[in-house]
Amino acid sequence: MPAVSSAVTRVQLPGLQPVRSGKVREVFDLGDSLLMVATDRMSAFDVVLPTGVPDRGKILNQISAFWFRKLESHAAHHMISIEDDDLSQALGESWDAAQLRGRSMLVKKCEPILLECVVRGYLAGSLHKEYLAAGGAEHEVTLHGISLPAGLRLSDKLPEPIFTPATKAQEGHDENIDMNRAREIVGEIADHLRDLSLRLYQEASAVTEAAGIILADTKMEFGHEGDGNLVLIDEVFTPDSSRFWPRGEWRPGENPPSHDKQFLRDYLETLDWDKTPPGPPIPDEIALETRARYIEIFRAITGAEPIL
Repeated sequence: MPAVSSAVTRVQLPGLQPVRSGKVREVFDLGDSLLMVATDRMSAFDVVLPTGVPDRGKILNQISAFWFRKLESHAAHHMISIEDDDLSQALGESWDAAQLRGRSMLVKKCEPILLECVVRGYLAGSLHKEYLAAGGAEHEVTLHGISLPAGLRLSDKLPEPIFTPATKAQEGHDENIDMNRAREIVGEIADHLRDLSLRLYQEASAVTEAAGIILADTKMEFGHEGDGNLVLIDEVFTPDSSRFWPRGEWRPGENPPSHDKQFLRDYLETLDWDKTPPGPPIPDEIALETRARYIEIFRAITGAEPIL
């Protein structure tokens, strides 16, 4: 078991400066492509926490690569390679195996579409809170332009998966919107994004179900290549962007144990913290349990061991 202090929370490469630094990823411009490096930084409630989770970035990077390959017959993607030989050739003297191995992805340059493509198959998280606030326990409600029947319980399977897009906020929280607002932001491609997101969710759900895992909900991001081709970008069906439940422990009306970031969120909810920066430090046992859950979901879905 690694020490929590071994988490890679900053990446410094000789001769390269990041062109973008997100909550988790550092992005470097290589000219005709980008290098995306998933650090071990941990964020929750849109706040980057001071404690990293060892190997988390490697698991996120490698599970995204698994899904990009698995789903490429349904959606083009931005991944070029995660192989060391390809990365070292692209980076030359800037290649640093100690920092980059397992957590780096060479990707195509794309123009991101400013829409979070959220698909939900179960009543959980913010949708459950919205449902109760709207009176769903007593009567049919309409959320995000979608009608939901009365009496659904926490963790209930929805009558069918639904698309609930959100804005991509540069700072602060994303805003949940309906399809009319989505069309105002990105145009008629919003309908295509909805249909494609729902199809990818169904395809991924079939894979996770076979592994005994429920894919409760997820979010995806898309972009355009230079020729206008629509591609899946960033990360996909990872423990950061998705809610995974073990099917054998799923009980409608209860909050199932999760193999994703929800475990950490649940811990943070017990603290006297107002969810604004700075975030609180995470005890070693919570960080290492989070790591274990990420590894467990990787093994279950891919049938392989992550390169750590």
